Amino acid sequence: MFTIKQPSTIIFGKYSSRDYKIPKDYLVITSSGARSRNWLEYVGLTDSYIYDDVEPNPSIETTKQIMSEFSNSNFSNVIGIGGGSVLDVAKFVAYKMKKIKIMIPTTFGSGSEVTRIAVLKVNGKKQSFHDDGILADIAIVDPYFIHGTPEVIIKNSAIDACAQCTEGYDSKTSNAYTKFLCQKAFDILENAILNEKYENLAYGSLCAGLGFGNTSTTLGHALSYVFSNEGVSHGHALAFTTTVAHRFNDSVFYNRYKNLVRKLNFEEINLKQNLENAANLILLDRKHLDNNPKEISKSEIIKLLGIICAGKSFIDSI
Repeated sequence: MFTIKQPSTIIFGKYSSRDYKIPKDYLVITSSGARSRNWLEYVGLTDSYIYDDVEPNPSIETTKQIMSEFSNSNFSNVIGIGGGSVLDVAKFVAYKMKKIKIMIPTTFGSGSEVTRIAVLKVNGKKQSFHDDGILADIAIVDPYFIHGTPEVIIKNSAIDACAQCTEGYDSKTSNAYTKFLCQKAFDILENAILNEKYENLAYGSLCAGLGFGNTSTTLGHALSYVFSNEGVSHGHALAFTTTVAHRFNDSVFYNRYKNLVRKLNFEEINLKQNLENAANLILLDRKHLDNNPKEISKSEIIKLLGIICAGKSFIDSI
């Protein structure tokens, strides 16, 4: 037996966010980058309350600041427009303030617009919050945004989506529905990356979000957070951590995923902290590790971190 949860309304298509009739009483939550690309003007979101200072890998303090700043403002809808960090903040704020949630992704990797998850930093460390109340009421996925997105964001988002759907497929909590969507998502994403048909990333990311959002990600994500805590972007970290996780798990996606990491040519990453301390922190992430298809020990985690920190040449050597 399994249960599927997703937004009650999902709208997909080029120009869909521009053509959607936005309610008049809203708070927009976005980032300075999304605003500078004139996305708010494109959607028609310039005549109400706006918060445009969501940072990458946002903290729970950001959500508290927004709720405090707009606690006495009159609005019924929270509109998140931006990447995964923006959507996570917008969903969490709307959930806490009991407002209608309308999510519009401008990057295509997190799948946050259709998941019941918000990832926020608490005391400097990334933590994932899971609750049905975090689900968006309306998700609007518009591939138009890909055309104004810098290449580095495209590739970080694309590999994020690939990590999520492949880890979701392998998760112990996967089912026939999630496996179908995760497999379909990876096929779409792989084709889009290898053939540089980036507009198709929007559909692949949506399928990935619907898939992994109803199961879980696993070891690759558990490993990634210690890198993100030190400022490495989420997708960039997953390029390496999910590769070694797929090898450890004997994933059917290992070679295909590794090939995409090679194609996208990510710069190597490293850790400032001691690997043993990092491993201790990773072992606390039971939401990911308990759903991993294989159990992993502290010594094995340290070994995987060591492989990653040795440099990106491991992509060709493992």
